[in-house]
Amino acid sequence: MSSVPSPSAPSPARRVLDWRLRFGLLSLVWGFSFLFMKVGTESFAPFQVTLGRLAFGTAVVAAAMAVKRERLPRGAWTWLHLTVAGFLLNALPFSLFAFSELTIPSSLAGICNATSPLWGMALSLVALSEDRPTRRRVAGLGIGFLGVLTVLGVWQGFHGLDVTGTALALLASFSYPVGWIYVRRTLAGSSHSHLSLTGAQLGLATLQLAVVTPLFTSVPTSFPVLPLLAVAALGVLGTGLAFLIQYDLVAEVGPTTAQMVTYFTPVIATAAGVALLGESLSWSTPVGAAVVLAGAALTQSRPRANRAGT
Repeated sequence: MSSVPSPSAPSPARRVLDWRLRFGLLSLVWGFSFLFMKVGTESFAPFQVTLGRLAFGTAVVAAAMAVKRERLPRGAWTWLHLTVAGFLLNALPFSLFAFSELTIPSSLAGICNATSPLWGMALSLVALSEDRPTRRRVAGLGIGFLGVLTVLGVWQGFHGLDVTGTALALLASFSYPVGWIYVRRTLAGSSHSHLSLTGAQLGLATLQLAVVTPLFTSVPTSFPVLPLLAVAALGVLGTGLAFLIQYDLVAEVGPTTAQMVTYFTPVIATAAGVALLGESLSWSTPVGAAVVLAGAALTQSRPRANRAGT
């Protein structure tokens, strides 16, 4: 979600674990999420993997809300907006990534995820009047999409690449900024806490998958241990715990520093896929990924005065 909590004084728990360690943990968790999805989809349907992910993630956030005695949001319009946000930010992209990994490596899915800042930059220029283009950000957009073409090996005519799976992963990464812009326009001024809004959002996304999954899948005949553990880790770590870590990072070091985790996630996803799943890696993949990350970094850059104001 794009709404962020106001910075607050570090709690005792934050002093125990330095923010840099939590930053690294968040990078690892999100990077390995693509590996968890790959392992999960080996035995379960993509919708089932997504439903399990959301259920476990919602349980973690709900537990945090109970500990902090947070209440669910009130108001019909708030719940309507959260339903749309849950679809765009959770149910849809999680499902698309799971489907994409049926045919593409987890490393490629992780790299496609890194294009979210590029899509966000392009959309914000149209949808957010306060986001004015600069030469640097427009250049970053162009460089980033050159990186995407390099990853895809466009000069080879996409030879050896599953176009459908890659398109699903790119569409998933596109869904995130659409959801962020929607939240920014509808819920940014909400009086409810960030934790409360996200807990409700995840719960609504879980309900959406709970309705859809039985319509398109049948009950699994077996529950292999490794894929089941992968789905549980995807939800508990990659969704629930990851949100709580990000929530604290934004509050402690600000959104700009916290968002830098985006640039480490594809590196870890690629390393995990190659080292643990034996996925192949051509030269164009890491080179293109580096170009994508460079372009994404430029699109997120702003004048020094604006960063200070933010």
